[in-house]
Amino acid sequence: MKILKTIIFTLFALMFINAGLDKFLHYMPVPDMPEFKAINEAMATLKWIVPLTGAVELTSGLLILFPKTRALGAIMIFPVMIGILVHNATFIPSGLIIAGVLFLILIWMLIDNKDKLKSLVS
Repeated sequence: MKILKTIIFTLFALMFINAGLDKFLHYMPVPDMPEFKAINEAMATLKWIVPLTGAVELTSGLLILFPKTRALGAIMIFPVMIGILVHNATFIPSGLIIAGVLFLILIWMLIDNKDKLKSLVS
């Protein structure tokens, strides 16, 4: 079970490292959908939002890779994951399956590190 957990958490981290790097390097194609064009134009007016999201995704992904810092990475990526769920629910309902699985992995990660997180909520 420990090996499976390590593999799943590593894949989760690599997905967010990839997403964070794409915010800076723009190597993944953007789907040709009118909704995405409107969102990209709106985000272009706020020049700080995409680099901030990319930095949080990249930093969180790197922190999640290492078990010692996994709890901090999971807490950092939680608001981004909520945004991903809301975005998929609004624009791409078919993407909710993948977003839901990622959210469940994040919840598992938080529950797995609950001892480290108890001091934050007490």
